[in-house]
Formats: sequence, structure tokens, C-alpha cells
Amino acid sequence: MNPALTQFGAQMSHLTGVRAIMKDIIETLKAGSGQEFINLSAGNPLILPEVEELWRDCTAQLLAGSEYGEVVCRYGSSQGYQPFIDAVLTDFNQRYGLNLTDRNILITPGSQSIYFYAANAFGGYTAPPPYQGGARGGSLKNIVLPLSPDYTGYGGVSLIPEAVVACKPTLDIDAAAHRFKYRPDFSQLSIDQTTGCVIFSRPCNPTGNVLTNDEVQKIADLAAVFDVPVFVDSAYAPPFPALNFTEMTPIFGGNIVHCMSLSKAGLPGERIGIAIGDRKIIQVLESFQTNMCIHSPRYGQAIATHAINSGALADISFNIIRPYYQSKFAVVEETLEQAMPKDLPWFLHRGEGAIFAWLWLKDLPMTDWELYQKLKEVGVIVVPGSSFFPGLRENWQHKHECLRISLTATNDEIETAMKRLAQLVEKIYRGTE
Repeated sequence: MNPALTQFGAQMSHLTGVRAIMKDIIETLKAGSGQEFINLSAGNPLILPEVEELWRDCTAQLLAGSEYGEVVCRYGSSQGYQPFIDAVLTDFNQRYGLNLTDRNILITPGSQSIYFYAANAFGGYTAPPPYQGGARGGSLKNIVLPLSPDYTGYGGVSLIPEAVVACKPTLDIDAAAHRFKYRPDFSQLSIDQTTGCVIFSRPCNPTGNVLTNDEVQKIADLAAVFDVPVFVDSAYAPPFPALNFTEMTPIFGGNIVHCMSLSKAGLPGERIGIAIGDRKIIQVLESFQTNMCIHSPRYGQAIATHAINSGALADISFNIIRPYYQSKFAVVEETLEQAMPKDLPWFLHRGEGAIFAWLWLKDLPMTDWELYQKLKEVGVIVVPGSSFFPGLRENWQHKHECLRISLTATNDEIETAMKRLAQLVEKIYRGTE
């Protein structure tokens, strides 16, 4: 059967970004013919024993409690499971000195769904005047990504792909240390009456970059002039999973919508997203969710209620999850410093958070995709960096010179992979590969 697709059907039926590359990775692993690969591509968090035990304990509490039937056997509010909303409300008000009410919170099936709701509620074409007709008769409202590269998933959230617009960053380079950091280029950042919403991640997938408080506030202030909401993707931020390796403070209030996920806190399979923001914005997102899926699944919300109320989730995030991945980044950093030739133009992004390292190979003699293929030949799988520049229209060579390296392997595997990468990169730059 070959059914005809609408324009939205055609748009949403294609894989974008890393999901498209994962198809190639899966096929590579299946066709390996006995070859062993060190797979540093995954965004799936590792199952840490202490984290798994937490969720087992919370599940046991749910099973033993009177609320089990209500959670599993009944429909609920589109806004979310009320005890979970109350747990988030109490924790954030106490932890950050806020004055939130339950109308400031929405629970969604994962944070990716928040950006889908936001991108299509605030971005895309406005309603056309009655005399024009047609789905695209109105004006285009852009979805602005103020710092590129950023999360690859933003490339697929809009039903109107031309609405996604990213801004080229400035590069803060420490050549002697072989380190660098992306910063927003406010001379290039355009937020005006054509902007529907702003989205960025902090800490950033794929780079580990953490925008400063001042940078976040400046972006929010620019957007506030035009009543534009700013969605801060905090999937790696404190208080859970607290995968920030540098000090950072979440920012709330005004036009900022703080968007969280419990995926990297050990519940990726349960799809729990949390949006905290202005009640009018939350109401729009909730209505979108009602029409799309009625409400988010409640089982994960119920066990997370126990984890938050007990303080165990924040404690494990800070004392188990964060140091585990921070130590993995140290292995990448130390191995590259020892194995990579000092005279080559390689630069590791400053490790400020998340579960990835980001490597820039300036003036690389081949594309990132070609390097990805070469690395597979020596048994190492990473992700080509060009997947992480959704919405960036400029033809920028830098996009084809980067790699994302997952921190989800063992120390020995990471060390071995970085040594193989260094040997291959040296041959490529020297012209002997």
C-alpha cells in the first residue's frame, strides 16, 4: 500500500538529525561480521545501580499504596497527576525561593513534546485573513535557536520547517589549551515581531555548553519586548538530573518557560517532561496536549512523586549521576591531551555539563561524515557533528568539522577509543591516511 501523504505527513515521516544517523549505526553494528565496536554514539543514559534501585523502591511504594488503582486504572487531568505537580511545586518553591502555583506547571510525555507543542503553537504561519484562505496565507513566526549547534531534535519539532532559524555563535578559543566555548553572538541574534518563540538547551546537548545567567537574561529581555516566550531546555540541569559540571542557576519568571525531563535521571522509558512558566503560556501548551494525547502517562509521575518528596532524587542526582559522568568527561579530556599531537588544530569544548564531549577539528581535510566512516573502520562509533545545526542557513565550514562523543562507555573503552581517534586524526592531517 502506498497512501498519499499531506504536506505535514511528508514532513513528519522523515527521520531528522541523529535519528537518521542511528539507522546507519544500527545497520553497522548488525553487519559487523565479528568486528567489535566501541559505541560512543548513544544518548541513552547508563543504568546506574543506585538510580535503578531508587525507581524500584518508588515502584514498591506505589504498589503498596492506596493510590495505585487511581494512577493506573483511571484517566486524569490534562495538566498532570496532581500529587506530582504538588511535589514539583513544593520542591521548587522551597529550593529556589519561588512563588509558583499549580497553574504554572504542566506535565508532558517527555520534554521533546513540550518543544513540539511550543514550536507549533507559537511558531509557523499565523491565521490568514478570511479573504486570503489557505494554510499559509498568514505571516511566518520564526522559532529562533539563539546558539548553534544545539539539540538535533529541534530540527523536527515544527510542522513548518522553514520556521526554524538558528544563529551562528562566536567562538571563544584557548589555542594553547586546545579548548573552546560557543557564546551567543548578540550582534547576529534577531528577535522581533517575526519571532514566535525562542528555544535553547542549558546545559547543551551536544556540546556541554552552559549559557551564563547574564546571557539567558539578555535573551529573555530581548524576547520580552515582543511578548515572545523563551523555552529553556533544562534536560541536564539542576536539581535533577543535575548534570552541570559548572555552577549554574536555573532562571524562572517573566517570559521564560523552564522545561525539564526525568530521562537523564533514570526514567527515559517513562517519558516525563515538566514545563514551568507563565500560566497563560502553560494553558496554551496544556490545550495543545489535550487535543493531542489527553494527558501524559501517570505511572512514571506517581513513582517520581515519591522520589521528589523524599529528597532522594535530588540527592542521587547530585551525588551519583553528576560525578559519574563528570569523571567520564575527565577520561576523554586527559586521554586526548596525551594522545593528540600538540601542533594539530584540535579543540575540545569546555565540559560544563550533559553526557557528551564535543570535539572540533579545525580545517579537517575531510567532512565529519567521512571521518565518521573512517572511525568505524578502526572500531569506533561517534556521531558526526553536522547533525546538530538545525536551522542554521549559513554555509559554515565549522559545521563539518565536529564530532559528538558519548560518555556512556566504560573508562577503558573511552580511553581506547580516544587513542584510536587521535591516531587516525593525525594520519588524516599528515596526509598518510
